[in-house]
Amino acid sequence: MGRGVDSNPSSLYLIDAIGPFFRGYDQRTINWSKIPWHHVGAMLAGEGAGTWREKLYEEFDKVCERSAAWGYNAVSLDDVTHLALHAELDEGSVGVVERCRGLVRPCLEIAARHGLRVYLTMDVFCSSVGVRERLGGDLKLVLGYLKELMDGFLMDFPEVAGVILRIGESDGKDVRDDFHSELVIREPREAREMLNALLPVFERHGRRLIFRTWTVGAYRIGDLMWNRKTFQKVFEGIESEALVISMKYGESDFFRYLTVNRNFFRTSLATIVELQTKREYEGCGEYPSFTGWEYERIIRELRHADHLIGCMVWCQTGGWVPFRRLALLDESAVWTDLNTFTTIRLMKDGWIVEQAVEAFAKERGLGDPLALLQLLRFSDEVILELLYVEEFARRKLYFRRVRIPPLLQVYWGNLFISHSIKKVMLYFVQDPEASLRSAMRCLERLEQMKGLAVRAGVPLEDIEYMADTFRLLALAREYYLTPFTPEMEGRIRQAKAEYKAKYPKRGLRARYRVKTDFQPLYFKRRYLGWAIQVLMRRKRGYRFIDRILTLHVLSMIYRVIARRRPNWIPKFARESAMGVDAVFR
Repeated sequence: MGRGVDSNPSSLYLIDAIGPFFRGYDQRTINWSKIPWHHVGAMLAGEGAGTWREKLYEEFDKVCERSAAWGYNAVSLDDVTHLALHAELDEGSVGVVERCRGLVRPCLEIAARHGLRVYLTMDVFCSSVGVRERLGGDLKLVLGYLKELMDGFLMDFPEVAGVILRIGESDGKDVRDDFHSELVIREPREAREMLNALLPVFERHGRRLIFRTWTVGAYRIGDLMWNRKTFQKVFEGIESEALVISMKYGESDFFRYLTVNRNFFRTSLATIVELQTKREYEGCGEYPSFTGWEYERIIRELRHADHLIGCMVWCQTGGWVPFRRLALLDESAVWTDLNTFTTIRLMKDGWIVEQAVEAFAKERGLGDPLALLQLLRFSDEVILELLYVEEFARRKLYFRRVRIPPLLQVYWGNLFISHSIKKVMLYFVQDPEASLRSAMRCLERLEQMKGLAVRAGVPLEDIEYMADTFRLLALAREYYLTPFTPEMEGRIRQAKAEYKAKYPKRGLRARYRVKTDFQPLYFKRRYLGWAIQVLMRRKRGYRFIDRILTLHVLSMIYRVIARRRPNWIPKFARESAMGVDAVFR
């Protein structure tokens, strides 16, 4: 057995435990970014409130029991704003907080019975409409409010081990709640001011403040997760045993083909790495998107980060998708559970992948572990080569303050087949024949996986679903990399219709939304190349043209378009999550 990451008492192996709060949430597309409090409120106000609450505690107990048994020592829940009282809150908001407190306190007791510490999330800044209007976005007033809020919250909840702060992303546009978050930290110095204001509160109470560096590229703080200068401006010189820096393993969201974030090696403060086991861009556990070998590589490299004390594992949080399997609860969530089990064994105990998979198969009562391992190897190959387009995915590209994601044609629950993507693919893919052969080989692997699934004792229907979905990806690649013909368009439309007929919009094995657009993009390839070279860069550092054009002029152009020609911006980009406008702030 290998050496795991430091296992002393200060180590933190944190897993999100929000799954039970989504039970009964019947939306076509679910926002998994945090607990849907409006749904919780509706369930508590309904006729079956007592039954729903009882089920919540039963399932939360199951999540905690399994998490502790696997080796996690802490859970995260949402969120401080719904549990913290403050004199500024109006009577209605106080009532909401009191109801949420009454619901969550038994969860804290359940976690404690299983030996798990509890951390609460919070966006900065999140509060009621009235409070936000009174504070007016003034950072000094906001920080004063937060100091009082945190001080009272930590006194009221001595059983809470700490708070997880997010400053780089706020609530999505679909969130309808009594409390809503907005971005108020815009400069590195403001993040530093916030830490200097709040850390004494946490030190006084003996709790941890976990500060997430995740950002979506908004404002000057938007490159915090990968820019060493921004990182240094925020953290250099700060010394506090209460502070833990939490970073995603790469320079973007939870994608493959990413190198390890170098900021793990640039600080003497305690750090944890964020790992996602319900892969929000890779099917959300609807099919085997195994992370074992990917995380084994990342963890091996992070062993050289002297101040890494553990991990934060997202097993349910993340994404706007129709998929709804609940990790650690539903038997159908076998792929997410496998990732979650394997991750903690690699991270904490230093196991190798093969050892962890065999142990999981035995615990779950599956079939032949060797067949399961072979299935996972094939699945890993299929995802790397067919879900992603390798030639594009291996390119390191930056736009403004964002590392361009390596996954182009699939985003959450949407699969895009369009002429604009075809243009981009033809520009980046230099060896189309190799890419097409890779797609055909992946389809063969998917057929081989069906027999392996039977031997391994895992759901065959999940592999069939994966095969049907990835056949669309293979068709899309053929469309991207070969000359267009009406026959090709007809094949794609027919495959899309068959896919829609076979799989429902929601529920178990809900389908992807397949968005097709064959309207020609009249933009010559050489002009596209010039645009890409001007707007995108291959290195982290900003060029002169970035400082003049992409960081400033482009923002003004976008604001004009958004105000005068909003229909020029695709609806998906306007309304998904925070909206694409966040990137241009």
